[in-house]
Amino acid sequence: MSTSEQKLAVPDGLGSPQAKLVYLALLEMGEATANELQRLLGLSKLTLLPILSSLVTEGYAQRREGTYVSR
Repeated sequence: MSTSEQKLAVPDGLGSPQAKLVYLALLEMGEATANELQRLLGLSKLTLLPILSSLVTEGYAQRREGTYVSR
């Protein structure tokens, strides 16, 4: 079953609406660069990069060679 066919759920640990948005976008895309997420979501890098860092730190995403991958 592909991700788009699964029910997308947001973990309870994600507090801000922007973090939830980034998480769901990354989950749907599977993997993406910060630039791709920025264009898709319309967030500034000053907003996006700390969110991505937090998702990696909290174990919701992983960083691999310039891309972010959902876990």
